[in-house]
Amino acid sequence: MVKRLLVLVLLCNTSLYGQDYFLEKYEPYTSKIPSPEQFLGYGIGQHHTRHDLIVAYLEKLSEVSDRASIHYYGKTHEGRKLVILTITTPENLSNLENLKKQHLAFTDPEQNASNYDNVPVFINLAYNVHGNEPSSSEAAMLTAYTLVASESAEIEKYRKNAVIFIDPTINPDGRDRHTQWANTYQGAPEVADPQDAEHNEYWPGGRTNHYWFDLNRDWLLAVNPESRGKLNWYHQWYPNVVTDFHEMGSQSTYFFEPMKDNGSLDPIMPKENYEDLNTLFGNYFAKAMDSIGSFYFTKEVFDGTYPGYGSSYPDLQGGLGLLFEQASSRGHRQKTAFGEITFPFTIRNQYTSSITTVRAAVENKAYMRKYQQDFFKSALTNAAKSKIKGYTFGDEKDQNRTKAFIDKLLLHKIDVYKSGNKYVVPTKQPQYRMVQTMFETYGKYRDSVYYDASAWSVANFYNMKYRPVTSLNLGEKVTDLKGLVTVDPVKKSNYAYVIDWQDYNAPAALNYLQSQGLVLSSSAKPFTTMVGSATKTFGYGTLMVPVSLQKKNPDEIFELLQKAQQEYEVPIFAINTGLNLNGIDLGSAYVSPIKKPKAFMLIGNGVSSYEAGEVWHLLDTRVRMPVTKIPMRNFNRANFDKYNVLVMVSGRYSLNEGQQKKIKDWVSKGNTLVTIGSASKWAVEKKLVKEKLTEVKKDSTEKTMRKPYVDAPENIGKESVGGVILKADIDITHPLAFGYTDTTIPVYKNNEVWLAPSKNEYSTVAKYSADPHIDGFMTEKNRDEFVKPSASLIVSPLGGGRVVLFADNPNFRGSWYGTNRLFLNALFLGNQIRIPESN
Repeated sequence: MVKRLLVLVLLCNTSLYGQDYFLEKYEPYTSKIPSPEQFLGYGIGQHHTRHDLIVAYLEKLSEVSDRASIHYYGKTHEGRKLVILTITTPENLSNLENLKKQHLAFTDPEQNASNYDNVPVFINLAYNVHGNEPSSSEAAMLTAYTLVASESAEIEKYRKNAVIFIDPTINPDGRDRHTQWANTYQGAPEVADPQDAEHNEYWPGGRTNHYWFDLNRDWLLAVNPESRGKLNWYHQWYPNVVTDFHEMGSQSTYFFEPMKDNGSLDPIMPKENYEDLNTLFGNYFAKAMDSIGSFYFTKEVFDGTYPGYGSSYPDLQGGLGLLFEQASSRGHRQKTAFGEITFPFTIRNQYTSSITTVRAAVENKAYMRKYQQDFFKSALTNAAKSKIKGYTFGDEKDQNRTKAFIDKLLLHKIDVYKSGNKYVVPTKQPQYRMVQTMFETYGKYRDSVYYDASAWSVANFYNMKYRPVTSLNLGEKVTDLKGLVTVDPVKKSNYAYVIDWQDYNAPAALNYLQSQGLVLSSSAKPFTTMVGSATKTFGYGTLMVPVSLQKKNPDEIFELLQKAQQEYEVPIFAINTGLNLNGIDLGSAYVSPIKKPKAFMLIGNGVSSYEAGEVWHLLDTRVRMPVTKIPMRNFNRANFDKYNVLVMVSGRYSLNEGQQKKIKDWVSKGNTLVTIGSASKWAVEKKLVKEKLTEVKKDSTEKTMRKPYVDAPENIGKESVGGVILKADIDITHPLAFGYTDTTIPVYKNNEVWLAPSKNEYSTVAKYSADPHIDGFMTEKNRDEFVKPSASLIVSPLGGGRVVLFADNPNFRGSWYGTNRLFLNALFLGNQIRIPESN
């Protein structure tokens, strides 16, 4: 006990320890294998190690040892390698394909393999999904060295009975951002003062990837190459155990599972997973932490309800996902209420848990295999019990959005079939639980406070109209994305072309054509015309390219339209007359030129890097339109007149009156300000616009009820809106809603921004429906007092310009294809909005 308390107070001062601090338990080590210290030239924990050096070390292990081989599963946005080091005995490594075949037999519910104890257990030790939680990647090198080089009988037992896949850095771009910061500000002697620059990264910090996405939320949504590469690898191997190493606040200790109870009323993962297996492994971790004097806690916080974490996604694949949270040194040494916490101390806890995970998995490998087999068999059993036999979906008017949704289904190995003009997903398949994740919605929950979102029915992310069916006509199985979008090749016209604005890729095609010097117009009313020998009706927002009014000749125009169609697969039609059969003609005043957007966005301290990254990612990767990112520190000297669209995402904007006036004056010149979430609330509170927030009148006679102090976090927490899907009614005749054909749309709500509907009859573009709930937890108070009376999207005049106010985030986590169009319309069509004066 005295030793344990000493360790807690000192938190392992590294001046007292060399690398034996980590490694002595598993001696001896073969001299043929270089240790991390020998390879790097410094001891683990003395500095933060760059990702390229981590990869180089694992490559070295693969080069010099027949117990290891390296695999590259992708690259990050910034081009860094994503790698897996496989460690086992030389015999297992040479026989890996056969072992893989035997292992995968347990994931096939049609097979009845029974050699549970004769196949090595497959373990994925995965580290550093949050870049500025760096201790785990250092532990990954120590773990790799131990498992490859140790000659101890214990480690040899693990190599013989396991195939261990080490993914040292899930988020290399974020890690290197933080590594550079921590090493740049490392002092000699080290500075433990929490206020030192070393412990306080500048915005956006290293937590996120290149586009500032939280990759630990991306397993389900798979927007980024890091996640897509890992998922492609994962579904080749289906490991039995997967680790997810993190860091938390410096004043904490250490967390491992079990987590708090799953918040779902009827979790789709087996009860055996979150009760028996987590407890089984948790007992191993407790014993290991006790042995080195580290304090810890379990069950109090964190939850695995959201299926897109690195510690929850494996639970839906017949494996066991394990979360670890280490109090962070946020640099190399930092003062806490318990003394100083050092980087080596944080690494040792993660290293100890890594080896312990292998031990627990090996000692229970038959159990883990039987569990995984039962998991996939129960998928078919559970599906058979349900009246729902499948889901049909599809949007013929927007094939590219449908294609994007199918891409997500296929990535998760969900079977999809084409039946006529619809797609079908049967429930009877091994990935039944992922089918549930994509389509099922919930209104009742066991818990009311969530670590993250309580709603994730992915079909709603895509505004994908779907319905459950009780009988199936499967049709042809979809195996890839080829041929999912079919458009007739554009024919040449010397008069005009029209582009269907309903297609998700239409804004990207518009941006491309504008960047090539063409002038396009948008139709504010529908029309019907002849396309070849057929009659076709075009809706609100249809793009028109007048040939004779361009600076380019007809051949050049036709070539550009062909390129746009080939690149973005959008419907483009040749028109030979301006006289339409119904509706407006092509020369109508309701067909007006579109001004090319020149957008900029405020970033930096106080601004949500998540939301800013979502905007940047959308415009970069899907629209391919540049957006200028201006740091808040450069606000005063920035020349706003170079741009015509300003995006302000959620944040805490501390702009003085002069800076507020700069924005007002710029908008008043005819420009467009787009605000999202709390930025919209800021715009209302600072009176940039004459709009109001929804207010609830308090009853002065209502008495305050006395409640137990211990219940305060739960009672207060349940009133927050952590993430729900709501239904909104939209005005499809408004330019901000051009391209939509249905007057209702799912929106994602994860804030407490409540906009009152505008007093101008024409300014409320989207209002929450009378029955707004689609999916997720929300209190009746929030639903009745805030949601029902509030608006989701308003456009408000400001001088000669306008302010587009989103109460919700239309680009949430890069996955809300269904509401991206509202945001893109604000950018491309905002200057076409002429707000009529209210009566």
